[in-house]
Formats: sequence, structure tokens, C-alpha cells
Amino acid sequence: MKEEQNHFNLARASLQQAISWYSRFQRHGKHIPNIELQVAVKKDLQVLKSALDKLDQNVIKIATFGLVSKGKSAVINALVGQKILETGPINGVTKYPRSVRWHTPSGKIQIELIDTPGLDEIEGEIRTQMAQEIASQVDLILFVISGDITRIEYDALCQLQQNHKPLILVFNKIDLYPETEIKTIYNHLQQFNLTSNKQRFPLNISPQEIARISADPQPLRMRIEWEDGSVTQEWENPPPNIYELQEMLLTILNREGRSLLALNALFQGKKAQENIAKTTIKLRQEEAEELIWRYAKYKALIVAINPIAVLDLIGGIFTDLNLIRSLAKLYGLPITSYSAGKLWKKILISSGSLLIGELGGSLVLGIMKSTTGMISIFENPTAFTTYGSTVLTQAGIAGYGAYIVGKVTQEYLEKGCTWGDLGASVVIKEILDQIDSNTIIYRLKNELN
Repeated sequence: MKEEQNHFNLARASLQQAISWYSRFQRHGKHIPNIELQVAVKKDLQVLKSALDKLDQNVIKIATFGLVSKGKSAVINALVGQKILETGPINGVTKYPRSVRWHTPSGKIQIELIDTPGLDEIEGEIRTQMAQEIASQVDLILFVISGDITRIEYDALCQLQQNHKPLILVFNKIDLYPETEIKTIYNHLQQFNLTSNKQRFPLNISPQEIARISADPQPLRMRIEWEDGSVTQEWENPPPNIYELQEMLLTILNREGRSLLALNALFQGKKAQENIAKTTIKLRQEEAEELIWRYAKYKALIVAINPIAVLDLIGGIFTDLNLIRSLAKLYGLPITSYSAGKLWKKILISSGSLLIGELGGSLVLGIMKSTTGMISIFENPTAFTTYGSTVLTQAGIAGYGAYIVGKVTQEYLEKGCTWGDLGASVVIKEILDQIDSNTIIYRLKNELN
């Protein structure tokens, strides 16, 4: 529980920091406010705030998905112990998503159950979009099937899995299919995995995440013998059999519910920050290009006019760091001097021989320039020509290096600086590194990373 609370607190701090920064009026520094940009990022700012609200509300959301007439609404009714949602034999009883609060026996966890329309109904594209939007917001997914799993259901499961949420496969109507065991369902999933080459990741469900239930059992005909010797037959409705699913859900939520909340809120916030950054970079592209070229010229000039080898190298690095911070200010993205230094080192390492060669070449040329400069031009007239060509070569290499730093910085800032101090990506990684191997989140760890 202590670890869960730590995950929860980290997520809250990360989102509060992001909202504080993106809400600043002066976050773009002295650059002129862009009305088009403010309108374009408004929706993502709301998503960022909603992610924090999700933590404040402390409600775990669980959505049911599946094809029509598989018993999604009946599953929710059985869990809450009341027939709140309409069910029936006609396809498509549920037309729109509906939410129901589930008060668990312990009363410690607040749970919202969301019923969704069948994924194979009319207006399929609209329903699919709706399903993806709901799946991105919930903390856990229940996918309801009955009978043998079909290719359509398998493809729908793979699509939902791309949201990287814990997923439980609910085999409903076991009163009609009593011979179907969990092992059989799991083997069928594995067969689909082997024959499918369209998905980047195969469907990742273990036998421990398959529940067999009967949410709304079929009425049974009962033979009744009366005292007078007469015999009648009456229909009786058996109670729902959902113990397996209920225990599975309560175990997961008691053990890792707050960690689930924290991770899902962070993923929402991370995506919103990345969208804000991408939109900002797109709308300020012309200004950024001008800024990068300006710093490339500055760096070339600084390196060219400085006669001392080591000092011109330091001047070039200083220019790179200022370019990184200036781009961040232009885009209105958070970055400190320390973060700029870390980013410069990361760019240096990730660029391989390109920038390292620039530094090495600049140092060698700088030494040549210093040596040539110390030779009196009157003693050796050819020294002036050598000095000039060395200066031009060193300046050209330095300017090109600054341009590369600028372009790579753009790629980094496009992620919204989510790798900075308390950035969403950093906190997500920290939480995943602490996850216990017995949790359902641990099984998703590779996907989430």
C-alpha cells in the first residue's frame, strides 16, 4: 500500500508541474503570443487537467467491450447486484455508453463500470472510434465473449490492447457452454496469435486473466410435486454466477488499483503534452528555422574569430546550450540550464561520430589555427593563406554542428520535455521499475516501456 501511495503521489506531482508550466502566460518568454496556437492546444490542456482530476476523484474506471448479445450489460448488472441496465435478446440494446457505480463489499474502492455498444453494430467506424476513446480513459478493460472466440473478437481484442491497459477476458454464459474450460479458450487465443502476422504484438492474455461466469443464466424448468400428488412444472431464474470475475477484480484493485490510476493518468498527461509540443513546433516552424540558422552563424563566427584553440571550443559549446534553451523558450516548453546540458550530452552521444567528429575536428583545427596565428605573417607569407583556410573550415564545421544540434533538439522538444525532472516519461519508468512481479501491471511492463 505504501508503494501504491508513492506511485499516486509521484503522478500527482508530475501532472501538477505540467499544468503549472503550460498555464503560464509568459512561458514563451518575449516571443509574440500566437492566437492560432492557443486555440490549437486548448483541447490538450483540458485533457492534461482531466488527467489530474482523474487522480483527485480517485475513481477506478472499468469498461466492458464485446460484440452484440454477449452479455456486457448483464455482466455489469450482476456485479452491482441490480438490474440497472436494460438487457434483451434483440441485438444492440445498448446504444450509447452508460456508467454505473459499483460499491464493493469492502467499501474502500470507488469503481465506475462503463457499458459500451457492441463493436459490430451499424455505424462501425463511429463505434470503433468511440471504443478507442473510452479505452484510452479507463483503467481496466473487460472483454466479454460467449461460445468460442472468433476472428472478429480476436482482432477487436488486439485493437484494444494497443491502449496498454490491463485486460480481462470474460467468458459469459457458461451455463450454455459448460464444457468450455479456461485452458481451451487460452489455447484458441494462442492459435490465433500464431496465425496472425498483422499485429506488432500478439495478444497478451494469460490464463489467470480469463474468467468464466454466467451473468444472466437461462431459466430452468423445475418439477414440483405437491402434497396432493399432483406434479407441475415451473420456470426458475438461477442467480448470477460471477464469483470468479468478482474475486479477480477485487484482488487486482486492492493490490494495485492506485498504481493503475497513477499510470493511466500519466499516460493521458504524457500524450497531451506531446500533442501540445507537436502542435507548437508545427506552428512555430518558420521562426525555429530562422533561430537555428542564426545560432549556426553565431557559432561559426565565435569559433572563427577566437584565436585560442580551447576557448573557441568552449564558445561553441556555450552557443549550442543557448540554442537549446532559446528553442525551448520559443516553443514555450520547460527546460532548465541543467536540463539543456544533459540534453546536449545526450545529443552528442546519440549522434555518434557526427558531433563528436565536429568537436574533435574543431579542436584539431583550433590548434592549427593558434599555431599558424603565432607565426609571423612577415616571416612566412603563406601562413596567412593557411590561417584563413583553417578559419573558414573550422567555422563551417562549427556552424553545421550547431544546425544538427538545433534539429535534434526539435525532435526532443516534440515529446514535450516529458523526460525532464518529474516529467511523465521519467515518472512512468520509475513506477514500472518498482512494480511487483505478481501484479497485472508487471505483465504489461514490456508493452508500457
